[in-house]
Amino acid sequence: MASVGLLMLCLLVVLSLAIGSKNLSATEVFHGLFAHDNSRESLIVWQLRFPRTTLALLVGASLGVAGVLMQALTRNPLADPGILGVNSGASLSVVLALTFFGVSSASGYIWFALFGSALASCFVYVLSLQRSRITEHSRLVLAGTALGATLGACTGIITMFNTDTFNSYRFWVIGSLADRGDQIPGQILPLVLLGLILAFITGPALNSLALGDEQAKALGTKMGLVRVLTLLAITLLCGSATAAAGPIGFVGLVVPHVLRLLIGINQRTLLVFSVIFGPLLVLSADILGRVVARPGELEVGIVTAFVGAPVLLGLLLRKRVL
Repeated sequence: MASVGLLMLCLLVVLSLAIGSKNLSATEVFHGLFAHDNSRESLIVWQLRFPRTTLALLVGASLGVAGVLMQALTRNPLADPGILGVNSGASLSVVLALTFFGVSSASGYIWFALFGSALASCFVYVLSLQRSRITEHSRLVLAGTALGATLGACTGIITMFNTDTFNSYRFWVIGSLADRGDQIPGQILPLVLLGLILAFITGPALNSLALGDEQAKALGTKMGLVRVLTLLAITLLCGSATAAAGPIGFVGLVVPHVLRLLIGINQRTLLVFSVIFGPLLVLSADILGRVVARPGELEVGIVTAFVGAPVLLGLLLRKRVL
């Protein structure tokens, strides 16, 4: 199955380089990739489509892996990486950057978005440590939901009274890979790699965590360390993806679900396959968005919602989960 997924991913990469306002044949794509001259094909591939395709791969892998981690950490199959407040923290930071610092480019507000997402995640984790009758993973979900609602309200208030900020913010918040610039993939690559490394380090412990806190402790799992590393990985992955492309929903929810139905519940296996199938979903949505609305295009965040929801529902019904 992994080889099939990789083959499909390679095919989608070629299609992503070929499809756009000016379609290229496979020959023209490979000429543009390897010629490195001033030809039209080379300029289109390297300046426009290669950065966008690379960003789709990074964002897809980040959100797919973050979804697996979040659902394993909370033991909730409906959990989404954004439940930590990452999306809300990034959104508020972008709005503040647009309003008070005059930042208008993606390469400028990406760092504000990363800072906001990290700060929100840290705050949620601190809140989840407060003692109560509720289990720790439930406190994490509740704290993230409450903080997300609060930050979302602050973002709404600012954009409601500032038209210029709203006009700039709405193009980011919808979730898009277009016009992000060729520097963005390189800027988030180190953070994504670090997040993936932490994710695979925690992979074996997540299988123990799925058995429950008491059983995990009996197996020698260091619960506090595992939670901290997992939250850090989610923050790096989801924060980087959100900062670069905006909040792209449904990827972190649908990819783990589909993989569990297809390959089982082993967390290490899920993490490996999510690195492949996360980009598959994002690239497919991005390519479909370029095709269905010609001569314009639909943003990838819109397409993932339209495509992901029916696919997930169909699989669940087929497997008689619902």
